[in-house]
Amino acid sequence: MADSLSVFVIEDEPLISMMIEDFVDLLGHEIAGTADSIAGALPQIADVAFDVAILDVHLRDGVCWPVADALVAAGKPFLIATGGFVEAPPARHAQARLLSKPFTLDGVRVALEEFTSA
Repeated sequence: MADSLSVFVIEDEPLISMMIEDFVDLLGHEIAGTADSIAGALPQIADVAFDVAILDVHLRDGVCWPVADALVAAGKPFLIATGGFVEAPPARHAQARLLSKPFTLDGVRVALEEFTSA
């Protein structure tokens, strides 16, 4: 992948989504798209070109695992954004990379670096 990434942000809190988008922009990457729900995210996985997704665990219409399943099926890497959800992710997503809240510019930079050097 290139040094500049195209990032799909899937987050249901508008202020948090805007903050992530600002961080992505400040880091020299671009926003490929955004969604705040499972229903909004699923069609974009096939229709939007992106290098990596940042996926919040709790979305407007439920827990993110159907979106994570679709990302895996499409061969799209993703980070699970979490504020420390209580239950562990399903075994099929246990190895997913985590981006812990509260988000910081440095935390997002470090998380995305893995995908720029791939």
